[in-house]
Amino acid sequence: GAMGGSASLIPRDLLGEYQELTFLSKQEILLAYKRFSELLPKEERENACSARVPKSQILTLPELRANPFQHRICHVFSTSETRDDSMSFEDFLDMLNAFSDSATSDIKSYYAFRIFDFDDDGILDRKDLEKLVNCLTGQGEESRLSSAEMDQLIQNILEESDIDKDGTINLSEFQHVVSRSPDFASSFKIVL
Repeated sequence: GAMGGSASLIPRDLLGEYQELTFLSKQEILLAYKRFSELLPKEERENACSARVPKSQILTLPELRANPFQHRICHVFSTSETRDDSMSFEDFLDMLNAFSDSATSDIKSYYAFRIFDFDDDGILDRKDLEKLVNCLTGQGEESRLSSAEMDQLIQNILEESDIDKDGTINLSEFQHVVSRSPDFASSFKIVL
């Protein structure tokens, strides 16, 4: 608009579509749009629906800044063809949708699995689990596990989760574990 201050809103037909395709309310979608367009340079805000926000900007969101899996989250939800982990508004909505309170635990666990699958090969192997544990315990020297502790922990995780005993965790094994831990869904959350 002439005032230059207000971001143009989402076209009404798109808004309806986003409501149907997500667990998000109209208010949440509009707030997401506002937050997304604020990550764009002023001159691109008019076309926020078709713009991409670089990963470096996405990572400035307080909700992601503190998340140990921030880089993986950008990677998993980005549809960028150049694989630069930038996000379109629809990518951003997909991310918020998966992390929303209303998303089913199947959806949450599917995305958690993809986020934890650091090499994107469709299974969680020892390397993925090591990286996962390091992300969760922090990278500082004092918080790092010794290799014996790490081995023990990964053995415990596999004993709990690896139903077919092939040394890795596949999606259905992961979802089975998650279904038995009631606090998983509530911890897998980003609310704007």
